[in-house]
Amino acid sequence: MVNIRLISASTVHAAADDQKKEQPNLRIELTPWDLQLLLVDSIQKGLLFRKPKESQINCLIHHLKTSLSRTLDFFAPLAGRLATIKHDDNTISFFIDCNNAGAEFVHAIADGVSIADIIESTYVPEIVYSFFPLNGIKNYEGTSNPLLAVQATELVDGIFIACTINHTTGDGSSFWHFFNSWSEISRGFDCLSRPPILQRWFLPDIVFPIRIPNLICKQVLCSKFILPPLKQRVFHFSRENIAKLKAKANVEIGTNNKISSLQALLSHLWRSAIRNNKILDPDQEVNYRLLIGVRPRLINPPMPQEYFGNAVQAGSITMKAREVLDQGLGYVAWKMNRMVAMHTEEKLLLNFLESWIESPQLLTMDSMVTNALVTSSSPWFNVYGNDFGWGRPIAVRSGPGNKSDGKITLFEGVEEGSVDIEACLSPETLQGMDMDAEFMDAVTSYTTRDSSGK
Repeated sequence: MVNIRLISASTVHAAADDQKKEQPNLRIELTPWDLQLLLVDSIQKGLLFRKPKESQINCLIHHLKTSLSRTLDFFAPLAGRLATIKHDDNTISFFIDCNNAGAEFVHAIADGVSIADIIESTYVPEIVYSFFPLNGIKNYEGTSNPLLAVQATELVDGIFIACTINHTTGDGSSFWHFFNSWSEISRGFDCLSRPPILQRWFLPDIVFPIRIPNLICKQVLCSKFILPPLKQRVFHFSRENIAKLKAKANVEIGTNNKISSLQALLSHLWRSAIRNNKILDPDQEVNYRLLIGVRPRLINPPMPQEYFGNAVQAGSITMKAREVLDQGLGYVAWKMNRMVAMHTEEKLLLNFLESWIESPQLLTMDSMVTNALVTSSSPWFNVYGNDFGWGRPIAVRSGPGNKSDGKITLFEGVEEGSVDIEACLSPETLQGMDMDAEFMDAVTSYTTRDSSGK
């Protein structure tokens, strides 16, 4: 049995805190996009590196903590805690108190585990979950737990650097913005190439803090979600094969490149998952849920790309299982295309925010899982540019947070234009997909970068 040994655990504070003691703590109000995530898990992503050849590990750990401290100077929310205000009308408000209570940093060793054990296994080994800190902590527990935790796990020939970030502080774009910034500071940058914008985006004339019914404990206790036995597998798609899927989808539906590469790829995945899910009733409704970034789509007031917070709208399509299989790749991709187009309209986004404030709805795991594939993250996030000073990463994996049957996580692939899909599904479905010639014809062999990032 693999043993994970804890070497040390410490709290890392923002480096410049001593210079700010005379200033009041920055208070960041939370938006509906932030607040709806209180009852679910944090964001958990990690990068696998080859172990540096000319460095003592203790010096490396010290360097990571020092550079993290300096990075927190720019990302004050991640060094803070959630805070609450209880109101007389039995409602509660949450905000981020940037009090520099600090982030958690864990140094651990996975005895006997090598890089090959992680990247050459057909399924993601369960040991990978142990590389992530704060497992099982819900976002609302950020009142007493760090909003950021880092774990550096030594392998025989590598290092896995994992981050767990409270989801109320930001979305996937914000997560990788922080990771990219930390790697810049670690390489010796004095200033960030993209400083984060911490001020939250609100509707004009909004009255904040936003109040929500004080039902958190009741909802958590009533939740009966039980995670079924699942496995994870990473499917790698080359740029060339993705282009073929895009061309096929557009030809089938008779469009002029209106269907995107990603829409064609996800439709290809969905059709295989349905085909191998052993659905008994072909008229059963199935869902595909896609998280859509809205930063470039909000103009009144505008939202900058460097906005640090949540700015994601969920969209979904519902079809009968027989439709997904019988109508073909182009039809499914076109349905996805139309759904995405609808959710890029600013009026719809603003209507969601207004209606949520009037009637707050908090997401829970059991509310998100109903015969659905749920896609998060994006292949456009900068994953393989995270060089901390000894070379770029060779692989990326996600933690156990928010995992369910149908959770699909997207990453950029190691080669330019390629995409990795981390699929969390039942063992039976994944085994069926492995034997699905139509699906696997588009999957290519997984490759890695060497320690220099090539």
